[in-house]
Amino acid sequence: MTGTEFRSWCTRRVRLLDGATGSSLRAAGMPAGVCAETWILEHPQPLQALQRAYAAAGSEIVLAPTFGANRVLLGAHGLERCVADYNRRLVALTREAVGGSTLIAADMTTTGRPVLPEDDAAYARLLDIYTEQAAAVLDAGVDLFFVETMMGLTECMAAVEAIRALTDTAVVCTMSVQSDGRCYFDGSVYDAAQTLPELGADAVGVNCGHGPALYTNVVANMAAHATVPIVCKPNAGMPQILPDGSARYDMTPAEFAAQMLKIRAAGATLLGGCCGTTPEYIRALHKALQE
Repeated sequence: MTGTEFRSWCTRRVRLLDGATGSSLRAAGMPAGVCAETWILEHPQPLQALQRAYAAAGSEIVLAPTFGANRVLLGAHGLERCVADYNRRLVALTREAVGGSTLIAADMTTTGRPVLPEDDAAYARLLDIYTEQAAAVLDAGVDLFFVETMMGLTECMAAVEAIRALTDTAVVCTMSVQSDGRCYFDGSVYDAAQTLPELGADAVGVNCGHGPALYTNVVANMAAHATVPIVCKPNAGMPQILPDGSARYDMTPAEFAAQMLKIRAAGATLLGGCCGTTPEYIRALHKALQE
């Protein structure tokens, strides 16, 4: 799907994304600290069952589990040479699970390393890292790109620029920001709402970091600046860390859906969930939007 086609598709009505992958797989048995991408390839059934459940709940876009499949994050597990192979196989799992029933998005994220706007050498390295992953998922046949949980404007710019140098396929970019909209590395989501569409992003927004209540004003302020659709994919409230290190989120699916309607009213037209959300949250949101 091209960027022009995607923006037109988004203007017809609210579009529903999927919910969390990582926290759901942890609940399904994925141990903490492992390379999630390797675990998924070795245990594909929980991932595919989850993605089928999201499609059944109403998700129109499902993210392939390529979140950490860039050279830097795979390199932390000694897998930096597996970028092309891992991305191809991970996209294939999602296509097998939901191909034809939803759009499949390539999931790309931060390297976790801050890059300052004036550091040209670091920016060039980012371009190389994101170009490598973008080429791999493009070869795997994704419908669009979803660059998410980004921590700074500069790394977002590099990711969007890398993708746009390869293709006119649609690009969505979301950031995990502080409650006032400032990024953790550099810039703000309001800067992003103006800058990223100029580089070729077809939708911008926020994900992770907070529950929907804290993102309502952020979305409203973004909507005042953005010329493309606004995305919001928040957590199921704020987590409580349990003695075993796992997180429990405090919002029920009904509470989440009710708050997401406020985010819709604030201007977001692409809605989904992040950490702590499950197919039940997407189903509740789908029902609320229909009503």
